[in-house]
Amino acid sequence: MSYALVTGGSRGIGRAIAERLAKDGYTVIINYKSNQQSAISCQTAIEQAGGKAELLPFDVADSRSIESALSKWEASHEGEHISVLVNNAGIRRDGLMVFMTEDDWHDVMRTTTEGFYYITHHVLSSMLRARKGRIVNITSISGVSGLPGQVNYSAAKAALIGATKALSKEVAARKVTVNAIAPGFIATDMTADLDEAELKKTIPAGRFGQPEEVAALVSFLCSDEAAYITGQVINIAGGLG
Repeated sequence: MSYALVTGGSRGIGRAIAERLAKDGYTVIINYKSNQQSAISCQTAIEQAGGKAELLPFDVADSRSIESALSKWEASHEGEHISVLVNNAGIRRDGLMVFMTEDDWHDVMRTTTEGFYYITHHVLSSMLRARKGRIVNITSISGVSGLPGQVNYSAAKAALIGATKALSKEVAARKVTVNAIAPGFIATDMTADLDEAELKKTIPAGRFGQPEEVAALVSFLCSDEAAYITGQVINIAGGLG
């Protein structure tokens, strides 16, 4: 059985990715922090469509929470390992740098960068032993080109891009690929507070993207057809950036 762990997998882009990977035949491990209702809803949708899914709650910014949850999962799945990891969880705390609090800076950085480190560090060994694995990091167009009002978010997502490129070189010989996807404005609850009408004017494609469009690329990058693609950052932004 092949397992795929999707962090922040209960809503938005994460949910679309979880549902798509389940359709591809993976048993999807849906990570969430506190919104159990959304996670159960995602699991139910996957199972009703004929797929398999498990729930694994932990805080991606808390190393102890991560270690405990993943160790318990491994203990209950003897002989199994996670072959696909999608580091999707992230938060926004937007605001101009001059007004940004320390908490707004550290919370955003911790969720993205420390979450990537602790989770990837834990699952990487088994991928290397199996000589096969797929790691997909969901970054942002903000991390590629920077966006005003998102200095913290841009910094965190840019760090994830650097980590993607470096790690891909470390593990390529073991047939583990590491890639990043940089979405632009995607229609989810995370962008619901933005002025879509005004922002669409800045996007060459003239619209917000859909979570399923991001999920389709994740699906391809996790497939055997993408075995020679690694260390790449692919924008899904309708021409923005």
